[in-house]
Amino acid sequence: MKKLLIISNLPSNNTKILLNQVKKGAKSINSENLEIISSNAVDISYEIIKESSAIILGTTENLGYMSGIMKDFFDRNYNQCLNKTNGLPYALYIRAGHDGTGTELNMKRIITGLKWKEIQTPLILKGTWNDNFKDQCFNLGATVAAGLDMDIY
Repeated sequence: MKKLLIISNLPSNNTKILLNQVKKGAKSINSENLEIISSNAVDISYEIIKESSAIILGTTENLGYMSGIMKDFFDRNYNQCLNKTNGLPYALYIRAGHDGTGTELNMKRIITGLKWKEIQTPLILKGTWNDNFKDQCFNLGATVAAGLDMDIY
């Protein structure tokens, strides 16, 4: 059984909606070979990461950087993951009030050190909230789950 881990910081109802849409999209492929795990990033430990076959990371843009909870996730798990999770397929989604580029850049700096493998172009949900964000997150979850299910990564 493969495991897709979906994590995010959840400071608002909208960020919870986005995480739920990614999870809903992942579950929509109806795979019997795939377990979907979703959680607040604050609750994720190395033990969960090391058992994962792929990971989707979601964060808000906070002053041009990732959320404090996402930074805490990396701080708590980085050293344990280092050289033990090389090649872990990952995708990002960023809820950005501005352009999200600083958030993307800084997350990728950390992820590059972990030697994880990017499998999707980061999804940056820019500007004020719009309901199209839900569809984009659903599609991200479905695409990553389908690729994992078909052994593409």
